[in-house]
Amino acid sequence: MKRILIVKVTSLGDIIEAQPVVADIKRAFPGVQVDWAADEMFADVARWNTGIDRVLCAPLRRFKKARSLADFRSIAASIAELRAERYDVVIDIHGVYKSAIIAFLARSSRTLGYRSQDLGESGAAFAYTGRLAPRAEVNAWHGMRISVGDALGFQVEGPPVFNLQVPGTSGSSVAATGVAPVAMLFHATSKDDKKLPATHWAAIARNLIGRGYVVELPWGSPAERVEAIAIGALVPEATLLPPMDVTEIARMIDRAALVVGVDTGFVHLAHALHKRAIMIFVSTSREHFGIEAPFRSISVGDGLSVPPVDEVLRAIEYVHTVPGAAAAGDATVAAA
Repeated sequence: MKRILIVKVTSLGDIIEAQPVVADIKRAFPGVQVDWAADEMFADVARWNTGIDRVLCAPLRRFKKARSLADFRSIAASIAELRAERYDVVIDIHGVYKSAIIAFLARSSRTLGYRSQDLGESGAAFAYTGRLAPRAEVNAWHGMRISVGDALGFQVEGPPVFNLQVPGTSGSSVAATGVAPVAMLFHATSKDDKKLPATHWAAIARNLIGRGYVVELPWGSPAERVEAIAIGALVPEATLLPPMDVTEIARMIDRAALVVGVDTGFVHLAHALHKRAIMIFVSTSREHFGIEAPFRSISVGDGLSVPPVDEVLRAIEYVHTVPGAAAAGDATVAAA
């Protein structure tokens, strides 16, 4: 096994949680080249993985909206780059038309994808010469690792290894320099049914401020800025951040000591960067999409309704607990 292409094109959280398959493959096949194909909007995330040899940037949105000669040239260049290497195997761990097209265009005699009943879009099956078989008893993230291992003939071992290095970061929280630790609250999400009320966020912010944290409110759109301002009106001590791109927000997460948020990609990133992270589930499955690492990452909520704010506060207490000892009361000491 010399070259493998992984196809996972979107979204932010899904691409982040899929990264451990690279370390799994390289552990099983020392010296193998692992490339990754992603939508151009999320390609930088794959580039943060120090184990990926080449990132293929697919201009998927241009396929739908291509009008100019420059658009068609960009598409042609992407296809040429995709076909520049011949792969021993191509593995589509996304399972929709756009990922299947990429897998189909890649040069390989062996292209693997999910079974028809497990695909996001059943028509994607046209691209595959073999199938991945997810196991029902595991969550989505560990399931990807097991599916790839089963397909390539190796057993997945140990916790996930993300190997993410965000450019321009040190990998340590600001608390290590004696500055007050930062807690970022990711209140924003593209779906209204995944949101928490502003009053919940205010209670969470007050708890963290009481622990010695500086609380920051990121946002990514005008509507999200309005929501952040509403939270800030209830907790004037909270800081409203300026607009930032994905990499800039990732740098902020990397120097934070704690991240609390709804089921969104940036909380998955905090978990992958080994930060204290709390993910709140309102309408999606905690069991299927949650994060967990003892005394560091935890998911709360039943996915059926807004969880009580006390449940989130207990989670905050949990991630500040030193194993085998009482909860740490001082955030600066705990985050150092």
